[in-house]
Amino acid sequence: MYFQKKIKEERLKHEMSQQQLGELLNISRQSISKWERGEGYPGIESLIKLSEVFDITIDELLKGDDHLKEKIIEDGKQLAYPRLKLFFDILLVMGLFLVAAKIFIAIGNKFLNFDITFFQGSILYMAIPFITSIIGAIGSETLSEKFKTK
Repeated sequence: MYFQKKIKEERLKHEMSQQQLGELLNISRQSISKWERGEGYPGIESLIKLSEVFDITIDELLKGDDHLKEKIIEDGKQLAYPRLKLFFDILLVMGLFLVAAKIFIAIGNKFLNFDITFFQGSILYMAIPFITSIIGAIGSETLSEKFKTK
């Protein structure tokens, strides 16, 4: 509950309306109103801007508001998560595609007498599709579990 009082106090101290503060932060007046009523919280980017506008530290804005601190921690975890998860998901799909291509090539060799045996005996040909799929699946699943939202 501390944050909602602090933001209103600072806004009034700087003689700003909710509209003016919203314009400085590039957000709506309604967002400022929600924050002041305790119905919502800003993201990390807005907190940084608030600290600059009011010339106070982020710690001063967060102090005493455990719920907001938890939200900021969760938001911080989510920043790196989507890109890393996308990387592992792409790796998984690539691995599965390579496995499917390998099966298609094997079927083609057996029934259609394709002659592409020059690289089929190599360890890379046999292992890379499976290793890629396994790494992608493990990485994607690990991130999903680690950053699971409540």
